[in-house]
Amino acid sequence: MVKERLSSSVAFGRAIAPLLSIQRLSRRIQSGWIWQDIDFEVWAGDRIAVVGPSGGGKSLLLRAIAGLDSVQAGQIVFDGKPLTQWFLPRYRTQVLYLHQRPALLEGTVEMNLRSVYQFAAHQDKTYDRQPILNDLKQFGRTDAFLERPIAALSGGEAQIVAFLRALQLAPDVLLLDEPTASLDAETATQLEALVERWHATNPHRAYLWVSHDPQQVARISDRQIYLGKP
Repeated sequence: MVKERLSSSVAFGRAIAPLLSIQRLSRRIQSGWIWQDIDFEVWAGDRIAVVGPSGGGKSLLLRAIAGLDSVQAGQIVFDGKPLTQWFLPRYRTQVLYLHQRPALLEGTVEMNLRSVYQFAAHQDKTYDRQPILNDLKQFGRTDAFLERPIAALSGGEAQIVAFLRALQLAPDVLLLDEPTASLDAETATQLEALVERWHATNPHRAYLWVSHDPQQVARISDRQIYLGKP
């Protein structure tokens, strides 16, 4: 079952077309349906939490929207064009999925930040160190953090690197899969603030955030998509 909740702070004036349109999306695993006929839209400026019981397919929904997993029915439309018509590496720079356990390369933090610019989909962008340093200050880190080897990072520090690597690409939509679940309270608060700053910088941006924490949901969302049994 899918249902949507809106908070009183949601503005009802909308742009002409949504950023993302999820149309009758259905996902099956082995002999059972995880979810069927999901319909909702993501508009510029949206702050959406994806909520519901464990096993309801929240992570699978985000992975499907990111084009990482296939679905059995329905379609995803981004910027007016079906996902099937997008060059997937380009799409994934604009609709960007972040897992709570990020995959990082061997080497230093800065090597990981620079690595994304080696891909053809990102060759129109260039690495800029100063915004990274500005963001690191928010986490109480100096430029020395950029020289840290990935193997020496804590789980929270690895998540910081993954976020900085993603945000430097200026995506339109972030798909956040429980990004603070393994973080201490201070780092989680700092990461929430970083996402909010990214969101506020451009009114065209939106995010979907999977969370099991009702207090966090209240802080970070204006709309909630509920996945699970009634």
